[in-house]
Amino acid sequence: MRHPARLERGSLLGGRYRIVSILGSGGMSHVYEAEDLKLPGKTWAIKESVTAMPYEGSMESEAALLTSLRHPRLPQIVDFFVPDEHGYTYLVMEYIEGLTLSDYFKQCRGKIPLEHMTEFVLQLLDVLSYLHSLDPPVIYRDLKPSNIMITPEHEVRLIDFGIARSYKAQSVDDTVKLGTAGFAAPEQYGSGQTDARSDLYGLGALLLYLMTCGAYTEWIQGVESSIRSDVPRTYIPVARRLLRLNPIERFQSADEVRKELLRRPGITASGSEMMVTISGGTRVIALTGASSGVGVTHTAIAISHYLERQNFKVAIIEMSPRSQSFARIQQVAHAGKPVPAGRQFAVDGVHYWKQSGRADILSLLGGSYQFIVMDLGSGQDQNRLEEFLRADLPIVIGSGAEWRQAEIGSFVRSHNRYPRDKWIYCLPLASADAVQRMRKTLDTSSVYGLPLHIDPFDREPQMDKVFAHILSHMMGQLPKKRSFFARKRVHD
Repeated sequence: MRHPARLERGSLLGGRYRIVSILGSGGMSHVYEAEDLKLPGKTWAIKESVTAMPYEGSMESEAALLTSLRHPRLPQIVDFFVPDEHGYTYLVMEYIEGLTLSDYFKQCRGKIPLEHMTEFVLQLLDVLSYLHSLDPPVIYRDLKPSNIMITPEHEVRLIDFGIARSYKAQSVDDTVKLGTAGFAAPEQYGSGQTDARSDLYGLGALLLYLMTCGAYTEWIQGVESSIRSDVPRTYIPVARRLLRLNPIERFQSADEVRKELLRRPGITASGSEMMVTISGGTRVIALTGASSGVGVTHTAIAISHYLERQNFKVAIIEMSPRSQSFARIQQVAHAGKPVPAGRQFAVDGVHYWKQSGRADILSLLGGSYQFIVMDLGSGQDQNRLEEFLRADLPIVIGSGAEWRQAEIGSFVRSHNRYPRDKWIYCLPLASADAVQRMRKTLDTSSVYGLPLHIDPFDREPQMDKVFAHILSHMMGQLPKKRSFFARKRVHD
């Protein structure tokens, strides 16, 4: 139920605060901009709320709570007016210049720059960590875009503590079930008591909302198809775990989430890009062909087994829906033995996944693999294109034959609207002169010729040198192991 605003431009509150404008309205409250007559030039925000009569002190509780908090991402409280005869109360607080995240989201047409998205999430984790570390912990319970201010310097501020509460360990359920639909954790609707993990669910809902351009706030079937193509694939298991229905299955603290994000490729404490290291997380390498028959599957297998020989846990995924390559490999690997049912099998320590989809990728990202190599084939449907663009290392395979080298230039031109700073180009059997010409044509040094490599399961020293150079920023050198097929031939 909405209540009419009681103040208007020029109204005077407490003989000191003159209303300049109304900043916003929602639910049971209105927020005004006001000038301070005792401190010329000083501007405050005044929150007007309606409380049930007789007065139960809820607004005063919010004021007392906020007054006790000290954090740069929380507003400073300077004055409080108890309810008048109509139940209207007023909270005078720091005026924060900027936009709500909701308005900023609209200004960006639903696509907030990735670096800003990361900054906002890390800043929210910072303030949540502070609130949850208090004694007793303070649970915010309403983390949504309209309650988050973004300053011109892209600093985050939480602005509405209307339903925050102190955590009471002896309570089984919350007294009041409050929260915003879509962003509130399931336990806020009566299934249990809210605690720090409830705020983490809200953070996950907010993260997914930003990752899907506002399409989703909960993890349901099909959500992965709406995730922005520029969002790093490693963000997805973080959001998915935050949104678990059972609090026990979520991250258990804001610090735990922060550590997980900061050890993911591409994130630093400031939210800027960094060089990938092997400190944790799953790296995704995606290979696609500029045209058919250029050796995408052969190269993907070779990379996978190269990484496995460096003692990394590797999965290779066949993303072309009509490909039978992995099925044939499985038959060779199980020669003379029954072929097991299912789409997963292993060769020399590398886990192969036949004809897989996006749901398989999501489940693998949440596992223990250090590398996932995607064989995208040469087809470019939207799903495979998005996987290619989202990968930590996107690799385009083109023919090394001079008469076919125009194909890779055509491929690049057809995708010129996408950022290509991470792309690597590999030309099997290309001459040194052909590689140099292609580097000049594409205006990048990230073009590599691949030497003759008859069996991609075997170690080929010249190919290893190329892979070591291409993958040097993603891995470290570890002892090599022998190939499954090499051992099989020795024994045969």
